[in-house]
Amino acid sequence: MKALLDTHALLWFLAGSNKLGTAALGVIQNPANTLFVSPASLWEISIKDSLGKLTLPQPFAQLFPASLDASGILILPILMPHLHAHRSLPFHHHDPFDRLIISQALTEDLTLVSCDGEFSAYGVKLLW
Repeated sequence: MKALLDTHALLWFLAGSNKLGTAALGVIQNPANTLFVSPASLWEISIKDSLGKLTLPQPFAQLFPASLDASGILILPILMPHLHAHRSLPFHHHDPFDRLIISQALTEDLTLVSCDGEFSAYGVKLLW
């Protein structure tokens, strides 16, 4: 399976949180799966960390990309087809980071690992 981790799924996985769904954890821990994270998630984490709205287990520069490398999570670049898809999305969800993540998942035919219930309105494959 090829899966794209939503921001909260990435953070909860890295923190070892029990908030991560059982199915989501199984997908993340299965070495046969290819896992991606969007730069939008990393940007969102960076912004929230710099504003003091998020507490990371390590400083951002130490956590990324080292934690991704150690977990085998790849960064999915933001490409023009993702932006074209983003422009055509209906506004079921208004968060720009989430809309970009949805666009990437749809364009690349990835399963999106997220507990965000609003994502299902886009027909994206969801797993939690």
